[in-house]
Amino acid sequence: MHRTIAFGYFVILAAVAALNYLPGIPRPGGAVFGIFALDAYDDALHLASGLWALGAALVSARAARLFLILFGAAYLADGLMGLSLGSGYLDLGILTVGPQSLPLTFRVLANLPHLALGGFALWAGLRSRRNEAFP
Repeated sequence: MHRTIAFGYFVILAAVAALNYLPGIPRPGGAVFGIFALDAYDDALHLASGLWALGAALVSARAARLFLILFGAAYLADGLMGLSLGSGYLDLGILTVGPQSLPLTFRVLANLPHLALGGFALWAGLRSRRNEAFP
């Protein structure tokens, strides 16, 4: 189960990394779906995360579970930071632009992907069968 979920994360993250390069997806000004301003650093981060997910899925269930826990914690924390401060740490925004006073609706929409992906990954990684030991 963990391997399948990790492979799903590979597919999702590879698709996210490709968004900037699909005709009609980035709007004028570079915003994807009018919300996310993804740059080459963001694309590289998503691609690296996706390759990590793929590698974990191919190696073992234990590696996949560890990926889900670590990835989930990192992305969920980034989403929570972005939601509360307007900037996250994975894209170094908290260091480069600092906290931002953005409308709550925008902060929710901008951070929802990391909250959802991170939250589900962490939940799936921590969820185990009764007779399955921690990684």
